Amino acid sequence: MNRTYLAGFAFALALPLLQQPALAQNSGIDAEITALTERVQALEATRAIKKLQRAFGFYVDRGLWGEAADLFADNGSIEIGVDGVYVGKPRIREYLMRLHGGQEGLIYGQLNEWITLQPAISIADDGNTGTARWRDHSMLGQYKQHAEWRDGIYENTYVKEGGVWKINALHLYVNFVAPYEKGWARLQPGEALTQSETAKAFPPDRASTAQYKPFPDVQVPPFQAVNPVTGKPVRGAR
Repeated sequence: MNRTYLAGFAFALALPLLQQPALAQNSGIDAEITALTERVQALEATRAIKKLQRAFGFYVDRGLWGEAADLFADNGSIEIGVDGVYVGKPRIREYLMRLHGGQEGLIYGQLNEWITLQPAISIADDGNTGTARWRDHSMLGQYKQHAEWRDGIYENTYVKEGGVWKINALHLYVNFVAPYEKGWARLQPGEALTQSETAKAFPPDRASTAQYKPFPDVQVPPFQAVNPVTGKPVRGAR
């Protein structure tokens, strides 16, 4: 009896030591599962943001102002060049519509190609917010009247609401709008960027949030995301 008792007592003492490798293994597996889950969520968020921004480009290309505005969060905002900030879906829709002819859909002979390139997307640790930097290259104009090139950089924020990614703030830093025939090489200082007639007649909710130095000056729109290698903020020109 005593031997049995002693053997049982010894096994009870040794059991935690025997369990430690298994617990450590389970802990490692749990950590790996968590890391993989977070990675998948970040990849899915990146894909959703790309789809969202590309949808915006296709909608404005063809004058679908209501569809474009519906991509924004309820309190989302849009800021294009020096026109100022428009807040909320109704205001965003009205601004876009007035900016491009005043009707749903493009007017006859209107070209409005917003080509969006070079996505650089960063997802926050919480998985519910993100930023993206894009290149804007646009062909704009009206048949037999005028034609322009536009160049700029987007620095946008996005938010996940109710499981759906939406545009929180779209900010297009316009570098220049140049006539097709004259081109950007012949622009005079201060000619590359002016407030639209739409913004003058339909004032924004807030003034512009940036100080612009359009072409031929050099401006570096601020980077929201850190340098992906150093992990440090990008300070611009040194």
